[in-house]
Amino acid sequence: MERLQETNWVTMLADPSGQRKVKPRRSGVTMVIDKGLGLTAFHDMLQTSGPYIDVIKLGFGTSALYPNEVLAEKIRLCQEHRITIMPGGTFLEIAVLKGVTGVYLDTICRLGFSGVEVSDGTIQLSSKQRGELIARSKDYGLRVYSEYGKKLRGSRVETDDLLRTICTDLEHGSEMVTVEGRESGRGVGIYDDHGNCNLSLVEEIQSRIPDPHVLLWEAPLKSQQVELIQWLGPSVNLGNIPPDDILSVEALRRGLRSDTLNQLVASDQP
Repeated sequence: MERLQETNWVTMLADPSGQRKVKPRRSGVTMVIDKGLGLTAFHDMLQTSGPYIDVIKLGFGTSALYPNEVLAEKIRLCQEHRITIMPGGTFLEIAVLKGVTGVYLDTICRLGFSGVEVSDGTIQLSSKQRGELIARSKDYGLRVYSEYGKKLRGSRVETDDLLRTICTDLEHGSEMVTVEGRESGRGVGIYDDHGNCNLSLVEEIQSRIPDPHVLLWEAPLKSQQVELIQWLGPSVNLGNIPPDDILSVEALRRGLRSDTLNQLVASDQP
């Protein structure tokens, strides 16, 4: 287990909630989306926020656009900081369409990626195809994060379908199932066109799964991060977090922001 980050502050101030776990963790996971950071910015992000990042996704198919040395250094830095790094799920969908899934998996393993996202947000996969992709990726030694939901604006979560997908994906070896929210956080999944969260739907989903920590909710907007932490607690798994929001999300998890202070920080004061 990773040691607590060295700090000048006593623990009750650094984590007044007293609930934050250190890496490796399977709850309170923060997945960051990198849409094209340069190496300096990427290095600064890990230097500042490395202990608070569990997974970094190189968004969409951007992995193919980096100069070789830049991609190699990003992967090396993630290994150094014990962060899972994976290409976006859209890249695998393209490999499926082109019939080169094996080449894709061979390549990301050779490059040093430690995870893979299996999704069908744009293409259509049968349950059998999806399960085979997850199992095959697991056989490659990759950590598998499957994703539920379509990227088409107006797509919504169907609870029964999501529950079936969770069971099937976990059986085939998926580590977590991500609920689609896109990088916009609007008009898809559990969010309306303004980015407001359907909390009654979230509560229904949570109440019907035996282990809520198998879900990772994409929440790119601050309002969504606040609502999900307030509703589900600081150990909720959050994804598609922009690099600029990592410390803000960590502060929310610990009660170091006014949005969650009263809920998470116990006090002996009247």
